[in-house]
Amino acid sequence: MSRHLTVLGAGAWGTALAISAARQGVAVQLWARDAAQVAEMQAQGRNVRYLPEAPFPTAFPEALRLTADFDAAVAHAHAQGGLVIIGTPMAALADILQRLPEQVATLWLCKGFEKGTGRLGHEIARAVRPQARSGVLSGPSFAKEVALGQPTALVAASTDLALAEQAVDVFHSDALRVYTSNDPVGVEVGGAVKNVLAIATGIADGMALGLNARAALITRGLAEMTRLGVALGARPDTFMGLSGLGDLVLTATGALSRNRTVGLQLATGKPLAQILQELGHVAEGVYSAATVWQRAQALGVAMPITEAVVAVLDGRLSPTEAVVALMRREAKAEG
Repeated sequence: MSRHLTVLGAGAWGTALAISAARQGVAVQLWARDAAQVAEMQAQGRNVRYLPEAPFPTAFPEALRLTADFDAAVAHAHAQGGLVIIGTPMAALADILQRLPEQVATLWLCKGFEKGTGRLGHEIARAVRPQARSGVLSGPSFAKEVALGQPTALVAASTDLALAEQAVDVFHSDALRVYTSNDPVGVEVGGAVKNVLAIATGIADGMALGLNARAALITRGLAEMTRLGVALGARPDTFMGLSGLGDLVLTATGALSRNRTVGLQLATGKPLAQILQELGHVAEGVYSAATVWQRAQALGVAMPITEAVVAVLDGRLSPTEAVVALMRREAKAEG
């Protein structure tokens, strides 16, 4: 397999994966839309804008090259039969896919539902590039830890097993384990819904509701995630894996989680607009919550925790009122 890789999007996560692959000798081109950002990264040998806290002892690996030329970046991988990774937010996925030749093999990192349409990544790809080889790379991962070479496990999911194996060939290393899956729907649902549930857990922790409440939210949240995923065509066992339970636990409890931070701040009574302004980064759960709930309603799937998060984000319920509403729900069998 070709060990040529292009990463489109020089945010924290795209940069971290580009660094990780380049450390293994993979020829990597990292593309950023902003030429000024590229110049800044080239001058400093690091991504100060999106990974400012990562204390890299040296500059970017030798095998990593930076560019603001989209076509050249894509050609770097495509001409060698390599892999293109899309590391943009979900809002930009359709646009990026439309710019790629049909023959380019692509995996995306973005997690969530497209605002407005409610589409998952594989649904966008099916509409934009129906014949292209594509999939998703996901799992419990904070960009900072990957950039620092700390142990991490991911899952590459595609109905094209050869494509998933190509991701293993490019990224698998002593610090980064990559598993394969043929259930991209389940992997995408897990990556999208866990962000919403992390907001709920952050609210509970911010209200000092205790560890019992945290465990209940994570467990019942996993049940919600699984119900929605199965209704969308996923396999239930996928949600017991890295992109389901693994990513949910990390995002709901990790101090580096932006979605958990949003929940913690909401619990203090701080306005959502102020929270997002101070955060400075995209918290996908804020933008995905309403879409998750809408798709669940359309499919007749019960998601009471998600519903409560949407009500808090919309300002229809306070965090305290949302907790009361959840606790007063009628008792039922767990299964």
